[in-house]
Amino acid sequence: MQSMLEIENLEHKYGVIKSLKGVSLKVNKGEVVALIGANGAGKTTLLRCVSGMLKPCGGNIILNGESIYGLPAPKVAAKGIAQVLESRHVFPKLTVLENIYMGAYCRKDVDTVKEEIERWFCTFPRLRERSSQLAGTLSGGEQQMLVIVRAMVSNPKLLILDEPSLGLAPIFIEEIFKIIPQLQQMGTTILLVEQNAQMALSVSTRGYAMETGCITLSGSSNELLNNDDVRKLYLGEA
Repeated sequence: MQSMLEIENLEHKYGVIKSLKGVSLKVNKGEVVALIGANGAGKTTLLRCVSGMLKPCGGNIILNGESIYGLPAPKVAAKGIAQVLESRHVFPKLTVLENIYMGAYCRKDVDTVKEEIERWFCTFPRLRERSSQLAGTLSGGEQQMLVIVRAMVSNPKLLILDEPSLGLAPIFIEEIFKIIPQLQQMGTTILLVEQNAQMALSVSTRGYAMETGCITLSGSSNELLNNDDVRKLYLGEA
């Protein structure tokens, strides 16, 4: 399979403390790859290094055969990476529709963007109903839908989802995780970072487990779901 993202022996430090210790993983084109791990394992730090929000101190990050190591966030975004941040981060004083258009600010094909937004409104009818409502007044689940759509209208090569289930009611978690396979069917490559290992591995192709800044396990999602260590550490089974 053609590689979309390759992370090679990535290192990062907060002061003298190593937060990433030689992390390597690969996401192939068209895959959904899950990265699971407890809070504090280093998952978000890794994503912020990929997206240019943090600067690593060793290793390499390759997107479609080109190194993006150390590039600032705007240049990484221009290369085709869209990240949906943990805790959503909508523009609260803009309407739902204005938030969505913010995702397309680099695009010139205005008519195509309008058509895409209409299709997303069909997928998420709640957003259509609330298109003129201020984003800050939406529920957590509705905001999560909004930031996913905002990321998708940027037409990304790689979509990174950071803890999409965080703080959501179960009904919204199910709804969000139903859309991930649909995004994959549309041709979107996804790196999914999630504490809810059961949900993440159920919608992904392959997975990695992360502890204290290191990748400790990797394999197909089915292999990880049936791994005794994963079942004990991440699925709550004795």
